[in-house]
Amino acid sequence: MSLRSPLRRVTGHGSAKGGVAHWYAQRVSAVALVLLGLWLVVSLATLGGASHARVVQWLSSPIASALAVLLVLTAAYHALLGLQVVVEDYVADKGTRVGVLLAIKFALAVAAVIGVLAVLRIAFGVAA
Repeated sequence: MSLRSPLRRVTGHGSAKGGVAHWYAQRVSAVALVLLGLWLVVSLATLGGASHARVVQWLSSPIASALAVLLVLTAAYHALLGLQVVVEDYVADKGTRVGVLLAIKFALAVAAVIGVLAVLRIAFGVAA
């Protein structure tokens, strides 16, 4: 039998109060990815066997390039949210968990910047 109160026993072991926002952000980004993915699949299907020049011309349009940038950023954000959950659930050591999360955030930020720059380079017609 313990003389500690029920509140004292659970102090530090309760909710972090951030789970709902994380869950909601994951669902919103998933819906956005579905819509943007459908846009990309339909757009590429309508291009069919188009030449490289035609695809570049399509991606150079303001709407296509803006949606492509949005797709890249949303995919990186959604991946970050999902990987964060996996790491927080399965990496026990706090130092390792922080290091892995920082590495994931850095890698996804680099990937997102590369993706956005690639789309912008095509959109603005910058030659290689």
